[in-house]
Amino acid sequence: MKIATYNVNGMHSAIKDGVLDWIVENDFDIVCVQETKTHPGSLPLLLLDGIGYRHHWHPARRKGYSGVATFSKVEPTKVYKGLGLDDYDVEGRVIRTDFDDLTIFNCYFPNGGSGAERQAYKMRFLDDFQHCIERLLEERPNIIVVGDYNIAHQKIDIFNADRNNGKSGFMPEERDWFDGWLDCGFVDSFRLKHPEAVSYTWWRTTQFARQSNKGWRLDYQCVSDALVHRIKSVSHDHEALHSDHCPVILKLGE
Repeated sequence: MKIATYNVNGMHSAIKDGVLDWIVENDFDIVCVQETKTHPGSLPLLLLDGIGYRHHWHPARRKGYSGVATFSKVEPTKVYKGLGLDDYDVEGRVIRTDFDDLTIFNCYFPNGGSGAERQAYKMRFLDDFQHCIERLLEERPNIIVVGDYNIAHQKIDIFNADRNNGKSGFMPEERDWFDGWLDCGFVDSFRLKHPEAVSYTWWRTTQFARQSNKGWRLDYQCVSDALVHRIKSVSHDHEALHSDHCPVILKLGE
């Protein structure tokens, strides 16, 4: 099974830049996209149908904002939109798809960079989300949580860590949350396979940040402990240029 997660920073623009061709060329089984910034009714969905993918969307109520969508070659056995918590669900941040005994959460975690109120919202989301997943793990142990976490976990995951220390996305409390998140039963699949790699998934759009590789690793595929033995490879596709993020690609064996 080949799974991709990709913050596309606007589905309309990503389609114009060829993201559907990229999906076809890579023959993914499942593609999870974040920050779609659209409602599916405004997209040429026949294009997705034409390349052979079922698609399920959880847009934000506010137009042009947030939103997640999951594309899959096989129809999920169940689809859940949101966490059942309206404070977050209005922003279209989570969609869960079950494929028999496998559960995939496609998530766009909040960005707290606009001020203290928004940072507090982010921290509430992190705690509430973790509690939801911890309860579910007892019932469904095979879980993958993919998406834009909006957190660089360790110093190796961010360019110029000392200068960025304390900024939203690299605050001590966010990094502590990530430690606890992994302790509750997950593995950061990329770091497992590449323990010393300096590799980022997001770059600012100014000052040639991407060309000079001055970025942050914000996008993850975290795999529950019960699935770790199935991880074959994890990679960042730095050649995909449809967004200010790059995709994270996970391959699972049987």
